Formats: sequence, C-alpha cells, structure tokens
Amino acid sequence: MYIIPAIDLIDGKAVRLTQGDYNQKKEYNAHPLDVAMQFEDAGLTRLHLVDLDGAKQKRVINWKVLERIASKTKLHIDFGGGVQSDDDLRTVFECGAKQVTGGSIAVKNPDLLEAWLSRYGAEAIILGADARNEKIAVSGWEEGTNVWVYDFVDKWVDKGIRYAISTDVAKDGLLQGPSFDLYRNLQERAPGLNIIASGGVSNMGDIEKLAEMKLFGVIVGKAIYEGRVTLNELSVYNE
Repeated sequence: MYIIPAIDLIDGKAVRLTQGDYNQKKEYNAHPLDVAMQFEDAGLTRLHLVDLDGAKQKRVINWKVLERIASKTKLHIDFGGGVQSDDDLRTVFECGAKQVTGGSIAVKNPDLLEAWLSRYGAEAIILGADARNEKIAVSGWEEGTNVWVYDFVDKWVDKGIRYAISTDVAKDGLLQGPSFDLYRNLQERAPGLNIIASGGVSNMGDIEKLAEMKLFGVIVGKAIYEGRVTLNELSVYNE
C-alpha cells in the first residue's frame, strides 16, 4: 500500500481544513516545496497535491506550486482541485502532474471526463469519489448531491476508471479514524479498482488496518502535520 502524503494549497501555502470548511483553516507552511522535499527525503514516492483555491473558483489556480514541486523533486504527483476544462488539464500535465483527480467534473460534466479517459488513458485519471453520508460531495465539498457513492463509482468503473480517491468528508481533518466501512463496501462493489483512502487517519494503527485491507494507497495529511505519525514510520510502507 502506498503512503501518499497530502499538501493542500490556499494562496500558495500548505494548509489543512477541517471537514472541508474553508473557515476552519490552519496554515502549516508558507513554502510547500520544502514540505514536499521533506517527504521525498524520507523515502516517500508519491504526493497528493490539492488546489483548494482552484476547487472553490472552478479553475486551476496554484499551478506554479505544482510546477515548482515537480521540477525540484521526483515525486509522483496526483493533482486535484479546479480541473474543469481541457486547458486546466493541459496546464496540470505540462506542469508535471502524473495523474489528475476529477471529482466535480465527474458529476457536472461527465462527457468531458470520459473524453479525458479516452485521450490520456486510465493511468492518468483518478476519480474523486468524496462523500458525506455516502452521498457524493463536490466543489471543494461545498455542494452536496443525491448521488449514492457506490452507484457513482460503479458507473465510472464501467467507463474504464481504474483509480479512485474516496474521502469521507465527515471524518476529514478530525483525526478520529478513517471510514473503514466505506472502503470495505467499495472493495466489494468494485474489486478491480485501485482505491485510495483519504480522511481521518490519526495514527499508525489506522494505517496498518488500511494496509491489511490491501487498498492501493492511503492519503495522510493532518496526522503528519500534527505529529501523530512520523515520516520515518510512514516510509517503511514504500520500501
């Protein structure tokens, strides 16, 4: 299982939100590149980079930060937040992302996401399947839907999606443990899908339990920044 550290960006700085609430923001580092280099130095190989400004404004904003990190590290970067047009996607790939996460667009403009899947291939596109009470949430989690997360994932697996990041919004940033049932249910519904867990990781015990489930990866954010887990502890999963 890959350990995938997260850097969330607002105004070009590394921050974390609680339950996706922009009013519950905590800034951790004004220099995201420094944070990314610490991850790489610890032996981690992947990075989940989220443009929270972009998610809110529905266009990519923090592409320069992506470009800086991609040019100064060898991290495999998946990028999300505000990627809602061909131009956005082109910019993100040109700036060095290896994968792009499409969440809002999968709900609001599914034909375009399908076109991207066809053009760039299933290795390049990650489905963002974030949910609150098992219903899909979009636009930086500010908008709820009536779409059941499992039906949503089923539909996109049928269209060729091979990777999905799923966050239980209710647990994100609270350090109270991941939504194990959500991931277990997704595994049962889509056994061939590479599932990346996100949200709620509070300690190494949570990570070990997810590893036992044989998920593709887990995104770890606040637990790192708050010192609940160390980079040395995390690096053993990528050896």
